[in-house]
Amino acid sequence: MLKLYNSLTNTKEVFTPIEPGKVRMYVCGMTVYDYCHLGHARVMVVFDVLARYLRMKGFDVTYVRNITDIDDKIIRRAAELGIPFQELTERFIQAMHEDERALGCLPPDEEPRATESIEAIIDMIQRLIDKGYAYVGDNGDVYYAVGKFNGYGKLSGKKPEELRAGARVEVNESKRDPLDFVLWKRAKPGEPAWDSPWGPGRPGWHIECSAMSTTCLGAHFDIHGGGADLQFPHHENEIAQSEGATGDHFVNYWIHAGFVRVDKEKMSKSLGNFFTIREILKQFPGEVVRFFILTSHYRSPLDYSTESLEKARAGLTRLYTALRGLPLAEETEPKGLEGNPWVERFQEAMDDDLNTPEALAVMFELAKEINRLREKDPKEAVRLGAILKSLGNTLGLLTQEPEAFLKGSAEGELSEAEIEHLIQQRNQARENRDWKTADRIRDQLKAQGITLEDTPQGTLWRRE
Repeated sequence: MLKLYNSLTNTKEVFTPIEPGKVRMYVCGMTVYDYCHLGHARVMVVFDVLARYLRMKGFDVTYVRNITDIDDKIIRRAAELGIPFQELTERFIQAMHEDERALGCLPPDEEPRATESIEAIIDMIQRLIDKGYAYVGDNGDVYYAVGKFNGYGKLSGKKPEELRAGARVEVNESKRDPLDFVLWKRAKPGEPAWDSPWGPGRPGWHIECSAMSTTCLGAHFDIHGGGADLQFPHHENEIAQSEGATGDHFVNYWIHAGFVRVDKEKMSKSLGNFFTIREILKQFPGEVVRFFILTSHYRSPLDYSTESLEKARAGLTRLYTALRGLPLAEETEPKGLEGNPWVERFQEAMDDDLNTPEALAVMFELAKEINRLREKDPKEAVRLGAILKSLGNTLGLLTQEPEAFLKGSAEGELSEAEIEHLIQQRNQARENRDWKTADRIRDQLKAQGITLEDTPQGTLWRRE
């Protein structure tokens, strides 16, 4: 039985979908004003793995992840660059999709955009006004009245009275309560705007997700996910808006991915200590970055360093090396998965709140067993290799041909043709018993991160 840690109850709970066999999941996506960083990569990978694993367990999954393509940051950045905001957002949406593909993430089933959901947003705001949960301020903005919603704070554990005590209210603020938040912003001159019953303006950030999620998945759905930084106020506000507007319980399971840290500090754009996915991909293949993300439990902090990524590369190399040379094409549908002890141990780890570090540990043990049986029992090695590949695929790993991964190159590294040429020279030197030249070429390749392995079938090589 799959258990997931529910931020709403702060406990691991057995996952039971609302509709048997079907899962409806919404994840807060990116605000597209810049390139995605490693924190975004973690959210992409974690919920991609959750969707994959739910499907592996036989669920019909509808995975929705939104795009925030209008907000203050987008307007500011477009103004700085002197371009229409749509040109800016299209550029970074395309970049986000490129990053996602590089990390081996499958696209979500639906990807609604805020600017394409204005009608649904206006409709939800109007319902909130009609029910007394929202009001139009003196400045023309529309606000949510937090004091009208009895359950405010149930996700974050924060108490409204304590939040009020610490709140700062600006002069000329049109809010009736310092905790009230904006649902619709009246347009300032020159800003993008849409017509509404309250005048031209644009939606606030929180209402976008409430409108998009309920439009795509209904008033009550199974899973809502995102980064831990969104738990308050964003997700808290989503609950208040959605439950206020629909009268239904909003979401059954709230799942939050932990922070990525650099030198023990949260990685974020505001602190300036972030690394974009693109920068990291110049040094490491996307599958290595994905593997690195999965080496930590999704709720734990993920500590970024070049050393950690190098370890991830070495770990993934071990798994691919175990598959190297096995004729797995014959085993396109691995046999004996049902009741197989390796599969059961893997699923036991994943059923425990997606414990990917433990699932990877099972895969490493399996790789070791494959290496042990390679010469002794080749048929069994092939059978276990197919199982290893199948388990890896559940995590979005081991999707390449082993040779392609092991010989893959990054910018500035020796090409495959150059390496093969040097190996040919070394083989000629060995035939001539010129051991000095053969050793020099081996050392030259080793210095470039190329490891040689002399086998009865010839010299194999891989990148470290």
